[in-house]
Amino acid sequence: MANTIDQFEEVINICKDVFAKKMKDYGASWRIMRPESITDQIYIKANRIRSLEIKKESKVGEGIFPEFIAIVNYGIIGLIQLKLGYSDKDDLSYDEAISLYDEFMTITKNLMYAKNHDYDEAWRLMRVSSYTDLILMKIYRTKQIENNKGKTLISEGIDANYMDMINYALFGLIKLHFKDEKECC
Repeated sequence: MANTIDQFEEVINICKDVFAKKMKDYGASWRIMRPESITDQIYIKANRIRSLEIKKESKVGEGIFPEFIAIVNYGIIGLIQLKLGYSDKDDLSYDEAISLYDEFMTITKNLMYAKNHDYDEAWRLMRVSSYTDLILMKIYRTKQIENNKGKTLISEGIDANYMDMINYALFGLIKLHFKDEKECC
């Protein structure tokens, strides 16, 4: 598991670096987004990944790696928004946003470590395209929960689905970053 932890930390640092740089460029402009809009933004990213996996070509010169990073970061933003609620303005400082990023990433990766123990790293035998499909499935589940105003009878909530999406995206990033597995683009 030490190798897994090291790999997770490396791709998490890549994601956090992108998040931090975008915070410097844009501030916390994402604070105006309602959770439903974040779910839709994650959908756009996952759908583009699937499209590129199928077409095996990108006409804008960006592959799937940056889209998985975006899914991770929007998932963390979604968790932050669920905790704080959305705002009418950019109301978080850089340091506050980074602290919240770290808080929710820690919760999410601890969930992965627990599941990884129970599932014995089965994700390593999966295809990157399967992570894409699982993310899309989680998005559709999340949309249904949102349409039901957050109520479920037996299922996990929106936060658990965001964490699963983040972890599937991190699996994809690990596979692409460390094994140079290029399924497309």
